[in-house]
Amino acid sequence: MTEVILRENYLNKIRGFIGKPVIKVITGIQGAGKSYFLKQVIDSIKKNGVPENDILYINKELLKFDFIEDYKDLYSFIEEHFKGNNNFKYLIIDEIQEITEWEKAISSFFAEGEYDIYLTGSNSHLLSSELSTLISGRYVEINIYTLSFKEFLKFRKTGKPNLSDEFKLYLRFGGFPVIHNFELNEEVTYQYINSIYNTIILKDVIARHNIRNVRLFQDIVRFAIDNLGQIFSSNSINKYLKNQKKNVGPDTIQNYLGFLESSFLLHKVRRYDLRGKKILNVFEKYYLGDISIKNALLGYSDESITGLLENIVFLKLKQDGYDVYIGKLNDLEVDFIAEKQGKRKYIQVTYLLESEQTITREYGVLEKIKDNYPKYIISMDNLPPSDKNGIIRLNIIDFLMD
Repeated sequence: MTEVILRENYLNKIRGFIGKPVIKVITGIQGAGKSYFLKQVIDSIKKNGVPENDILYINKELLKFDFIEDYKDLYSFIEEHFKGNNNFKYLIIDEIQEITEWEKAISSFFAEGEYDIYLTGSNSHLLSSELSTLISGRYVEINIYTLSFKEFLKFRKTGKPNLSDEFKLYLRFGGFPVIHNFELNEEVTYQYINSIYNTIILKDVIARHNIRNVRLFQDIVRFAIDNLGQIFSSNSINKYLKNQKKNVGPDTIQNYLGFLESSFLLHKVRRYDLRGKKILNVFEKYYLGDISIKNALLGYSDESITGLLENIVFLKLKQDGYDVYIGKLNDLEVDFIAEKQGKRKYIQVTYLLESEQTITREYGVLEKIKDNYPKYIISMDNLPPSDKNGIIRLNIIDFLMD
């Protein structure tokens, strides 16, 4: 029997909503483990004493549910399945975006007040926009990310691991859960990750949004991935494409980036002006839903390690429920401002603090921030934590394990 590894972080978030009159919407990038998590939710429901006859699980990736094409099919099937059942019922639908106008059926069942409803999907815009219109905000969204480093260690099952060696593997192969079903080597693992990438690009973006110039779209995707953690704009992408004798308008570029965000392949991080205390709408950064995608597509390189480390820190902050921004302080940049429940922390990420220039740069920007919120510098330096002028230096492994 395969050991079930609980994703406690997300189970803790959803437990308080089980059986409550809100729709639970579970979103995340393809391959992040939404279906795996959903089965853990079903187990939690059963442990609360709910009979199996009161639970209906529909997975649109299974052929036996292929006949459910639109909201009418969905409504008829659910009605027939629960015919004569007057109990409170649990309705769980995996990858619901595959059902045309699904929201009409879901809003009807929700209005009846006899169903506890759970949905998963791989498109944030599809779920949030349609639900917010028809359900008037009576839903909670729980975003499932790929494995954190602590979860990665659980899936590895190595007993007492060498954390440094394990982190090097995590840095190369990322956090897609399924990779732990086979050996972690570049040939096999990157082939699988490429298949996830192709599914996202072809199915969740190109087909869904009817993109015709596929080659141009893929050029924009690769530019974004190659410039991981770098500030850029539509104009900088436009300039890059013009150098390749390709013309495309800024609006088209923005639309394409928006499609990639909706599929969770990319996460946009806006800048926050610490002087003006406002969010800026130009020159954002983008991070990947999982760092392994860059390594699989473009190859792992030590030259891009700082961007990968930033991506890992960003995902960790999101997994922990923070709102994340880039900080702008005059002409200086703070890698991350993380906020949650009225509290804030500032974080600088670098590969190694190996030169005075790097030390001056990383400490300098944080020293100019005059509030009393915690300030951190995170790197791969193999040194014990230290505190200098109120700025805490941490090894990235310590940060990820805390």
